[in-house]
Amino acid sequence: MDFSQNNLFGYIEDLQELTIIERPVRRSLKTPEEIERLTVDEELNDIERAVYLLSSGQDIQGTSVVANLPVLMQQNPAETLRRVLPKIREVLHVAGVEMQLTAAVAFLTILQEESVSIHTYSHSFLHIILQNLEHRDAGVSNAWLETLLAVIEALPKETIRHEILNPLVSKAQLSQTLQSRLVSCKILGKLANKFETHIIKREILPLVKSLCQDVEYEVRSCMCRQLEHIAQGIGTDLTKNVVLPELVELARDEGSSVRLAAFETLVNLLEMFDADDRSQTVLPLVKSFCEKSFKVDESILVSLSFHLGKLCNGLYGIFTPEQHLRFLEFYKKLCTLGLQQENGHNDNQIQLQTLEQEKKYISVRKNCAYNFPAMIAFVDPKNFHLELYSTFFCLCHDPEVPVRYTMAIGLYEVAKLLDSGVYVIHKELVTLLQDDSLEVLDALISHLPEILELMTTGGENSGSESKLLTVPDLIPALTTAEQRAATSLKWRTHEKLLQKYACLPHIISSDQIYYRFLHRMLTIIMTNNVLPVQKAAARTLCVYLRYNRKQEQRHEVIQKLIEQLGQGKSYWNRLRFLDTCEFIMELFSKSFFCKYFFLPVLELTHDPVANVRMKLCYLLPKVKSTLKVPTDKHLLQQLELCIRKLLCQEKDKDVLTIVKRTVLELDRMEISVDAFQKRFYENDLLDQEKEREEQLLLEMEQLEKEKQQNEGRSISDKIFEKKRRDSKTSSTLSKSISLSVSGSSSSASTSKEGKKSKLVRSQSFSTQALHPKYGNIDKCSNKSSATGYTSSIPGVGKGSMLPFSDDSFRTRSTNISGNAVFSSSTPIATSSRNTANSVDQKNNGTKDSHSRKMSLKNRKSNS
Repeated sequence: MDFSQNNLFGYIEDLQELTIIERPVRRSLKTPEEIERLTVDEELNDIERAVYLLSSGQDIQGTSVVANLPVLMQQNPAETLRRVLPKIREVLHVAGVEMQLTAAVAFLTILQEESVSIHTYSHSFLHIILQNLEHRDAGVSNAWLETLLAVIEALPKETIRHEILNPLVSKAQLSQTLQSRLVSCKILGKLANKFETHIIKREILPLVKSLCQDVEYEVRSCMCRQLEHIAQGIGTDLTKNVVLPELVELARDEGSSVRLAAFETLVNLLEMFDADDRSQTVLPLVKSFCEKSFKVDESILVSLSFHLGKLCNGLYGIFTPEQHLRFLEFYKKLCTLGLQQENGHNDNQIQLQTLEQEKKYISVRKNCAYNFPAMIAFVDPKNFHLELYSTFFCLCHDPEVPVRYTMAIGLYEVAKLLDSGVYVIHKELVTLLQDDSLEVLDALISHLPEILELMTTGGENSGSESKLLTVPDLIPALTTAEQRAATSLKWRTHEKLLQKYACLPHIISSDQIYYRFLHRMLTIIMTNNVLPVQKAAARTLCVYLRYNRKQEQRHEVIQKLIEQLGQGKSYWNRLRFLDTCEFIMELFSKSFFCKYFFLPVLELTHDPVANVRMKLCYLLPKVKSTLKVPTDKHLLQQLELCIRKLLCQEKDKDVLTIVKRTVLELDRMEISVDAFQKRFYENDLLDQEKEREEQLLLEMEQLEKEKQQNEGRSISDKIFEKKRRDSKTSSTLSKSISLSVSGSSSSASTSKEGKKSKLVRSQSFSTQALHPKYGNIDKCSNKSSATGYTSSIPGVGKGSMLPFSDDSFRTRSTNISGNAVFSSSTPIATSSRNTANSVDQKNNGTKDSHSRKMSLKNRKSNS
């Protein structure tokens, strides 16, 4: 810091300025006289205090009483109406804006809470509302008007007619103020739905016509916007005879705001007009609006672009082919508006005009992006590639973020409309995933699972080649999007993206998920600093593990979860391990959790950090619910031993309190047994379904290995036979060899067909059971199906041939509740759910011995 003389004087001046700033603060403190004047006697009740403050208090105290009026009405409505409300009525004549706004809100609250009957309300409050409608402040007037419009909904017809409609005749005259006539327009729009048609025709429509021809353009515009509500109240015939002529006249008004209001009302009333009115009256008006929008009146461009989709589809039936093409070209022109103009001037005024114009053009293109799904319906999805793809490309690559953001929001609707042709837009999906703006990415990932599902399953008619083309581009785009979200400060976008990525097992292969996404989720759990992000990554990782198809990869991930999280040096990692275990209990079967994670979880009862032990205590009831007796009797004993140690050795008071509470909860819990019980019906069904899926993962992996082994053997056999044929010269010997070879090949082909049928059925199951929709993953805990997954395998059902022997299948299905789901060859902490492993090993042994016998038999026949 520089302490030279000049700088020192500068510091002294700054300090003097600070002292000057402080002085008014001290002067603003209340004097004893002011404090005395603001003090209220504590012995007064609520009603007396309110009356006193309204009579002699300051404005801020009166505003407080008015704000508290709904509470007073609930506590003592009779006294409040008799003593407090008259005082409020007197004060409001001279009250400021803040008290007026507070009173309007308080009156509306009393109506909504139904503190008094509607008759009492109209007698006590309605006159005060009507008196303040024409307040000189526009904000206050609008606040009272909103309260009145809400009151009209609840008032009986007679009260509305005498108290509101009759005075409205004089309030709507030209002699009244502009504010009075504007209020009359809005009230007329509300009254149209309250009376019969003949009353509307006799008493309301003359006022409507008069206000539509008012000398002030604000009144004409306001009344024009109310014509939509009036048309809905008077029906189709009167709308055609009365409202439509007024709209046609207002559409040619000299005021641009009036023309805009007429155009928007026409679009909103399009369904009420018949084909003749649309073709002879509405269509010419719309065409003139479109023609003048560029040349004469650019103010209507934003509204026109917003309503164009609704307009085109509403007039679709009356368009000629030429008109259809003209409106489509007009839409395409709006989509690129402002992107190809050059400005060579440097004048400041022109630059300001250009900035305003640029904002308008951005709004137009954004509205075009909003209407894009409607325009696909207009041209027919079959013609999308020919008619609209270039426009779609331009909007997805628009230089402005709001346009791309709107396209990202509507991409799911576009994908649904394209159906089997959805693969056409996969490049734009990749582009939006890699967009520079995180807002665009956030909008896109809201429906990302549904879009990806349509990308992979929607294009069935176009063949599998086009669908496979999306995968090479898609995976880098997904990883890039996640990395950009991770490096940003918008952790909510990152959390949502990780949650949506749980759909990937339905989209891409298990190996691609393992090498590109699974380890990334583990890294996020261990390194990210935001708890919701860590939990989202933990759940998605569990989903990936749930549907991983390779036993070796599953074991590696389980090993890392236990060693790097459960046994990690940081207590934060150990807390995340408990979160991960909670997700595993939700997604996996009970036997899987008990086999791999039960004992590592119990080890945390000895954790040196109290927060870890505390979180574990909260989790113990869920952990106990995964046990089954008598299979897991020894695990139950381990759990009880750990709880006893906690009770005896725990020194932290908070943890000990939670342990005691948990012990009471555990004592009340009932443990399910291996046998099927009615009280655990839904949970047991769900758990059995999960076990079947996990067991079928093992079977599919075994079948794929057998297929690879058979393919390797067939290649070696062919090489061996070729060498033997080359070495033989005798024709008779070659004939005999060919006969023996044909016999062996036929027997080998039959066994190969059997193996192939196994694999085909297992693969068909993998597309159904192992890649469910992301929504089904989330709703996994609510499912209860008694049929299981075996009936979904093609060829397995009543009277059908099973892909393996009936005895082996019966053994697996009957012992499935006790199966060790993933047999481990790596040193992972496991429990003793091995009762069914011996059965599986026997079955596998018989399969291996059978395959060895078949291969020996084939070799003997060959030799």
